[in-house]
Amino acid sequence: MSSIVAIVGRPNVGKSTFFNRLIKRREAIVDAVSGVTRDRHYGKSDWNGREFTVIDTGGYVVGSDDVFEAEIDKQVELAIDEADVIIFMVDVEAGVTGMDEDVAKILRKVEKPVFLAINKVDNAARVHDALEFYSLGLGEYYTIASINGSGTGELLDAVVESLPEKEEREEEELPRFAVVGRPNAGKSSFINALIGEDRYIVTDIAGTTRDSIDTKYNRFGFEFNLVDTAGIRRKSKVKEDLEFYSVMRSIRAIEHCDVCLLVLDATRGFDGQVQNIFWLAERNRKGIVILVNKWDLVEKDNKTLKDFEKQIRQEIAPFTDVPIVFISVLNKQRIFKAIETAVEVFQNRSKKIKTRELNDVMLPIIQNNPPPAYKGKYVKIKFITQLPTPQPQFAFFCNLPQYVKDPYKRFLENKLREHFDFHGVPVTVYMRKK
Repeated sequence: MSSIVAIVGRPNVGKSTFFNRLIKRREAIVDAVSGVTRDRHYGKSDWNGREFTVIDTGGYVVGSDDVFEAEIDKQVELAIDEADVIIFMVDVEAGVTGMDEDVAKILRKVEKPVFLAINKVDNAARVHDALEFYSLGLGEYYTIASINGSGTGELLDAVVESLPEKEEREEEELPRFAVVGRPNAGKSSFINALIGEDRYIVTDIAGTTRDSIDTKYNRFGFEFNLVDTAGIRRKSKVKEDLEFYSVMRSIRAIEHCDVCLLVLDATRGFDGQVQNIFWLAERNRKGIVILVNKWDLVEKDNKTLKDFEKQIRQEIAPFTDVPIVFISVLNKQRIFKAIETAVEVFQNRSKKIKTRELNDVMLPIIQNNPPPAYKGKYVKIKFITQLPTPQPQFAFFCNLPQYVKDPYKRFLENKLREHFDFHGVPVTVYMRKK
């Protein structure tokens, strides 16, 4: 699982510019996730062959300057709690401000690696101005200019050097089902209902994602780990900044699981925060099951369920091939149906289709509906194969891959779904030169 690097600091010191540089600049970037809060504050980056997750805490602040102080304290605390490495960014033009001193005071007590990055140092005079930041008591610092990237290389070398060593995954990995969703949607109650009614529990393993609890679970002759992202003891006196916290939590759980059980509160609907978690799981190519909890509290007529489902599918388009299960944890309604569905989604995600079968089914479809010609050139798709990845990815070999546009790729994806059942699983289609 990738380590987390958090960028903290007061507003307008250039955190977002630096963040954008990290997640966009390199070809090796895996995925700039625009899903957590739709405007990117979470992304993947890669430096010297080490992949890591970057979080720009500043992106979560709303309000005026006086509100900022409290918010920033909160975010620094959150970053300290969740991240492996912290980059503290300050602005050479403004010099050392009271707010910088407050943040530094918190960071001096931290056991984790903290890197002081002085931004906007783009000429010799400013290198001299940077000296006053020694007064923050954080030792050596890095002078950078996020806008043009100068100095960022040395900083990243040091950051990557201090990332924790990757844990080796156990030999026999059980599938991992993460229960995610916003606070108070019923995640813990869901897990308790499953476990309470059932004597199949084998063990509780703590600490796979540093502090979430894994429960080994056996049902339908199928053994897996249930990861609870809710019942986690708070490690510090972080004020409950629930939205931000649940996003951080979900990131860790989602990156490290096979299937996400996304629990939402029927009385609140499929709101922005739930959508963010959904897109995060989709971008990480995980299996997804949507569980609509507290369905017993909703006033219903014969159309309520269909309308609710339709509304969710509109929000998650174009990836609409996702199971939606209406449950009530309180009344133990359909909670085993939820697990059964998750098992099916896991099996769909692990499905391997023989190359010959793939070509027998798909080539005639492509022949009848070839990709539209582009600038008078015709694309000929000759051969298809599934790539050896943990989730379904397919390479279509053709003469002019650059001319195949997204709508046609979606057409191919829909045909794959139709014939091979990838219900609940993101499918990736690549065009390759033969």
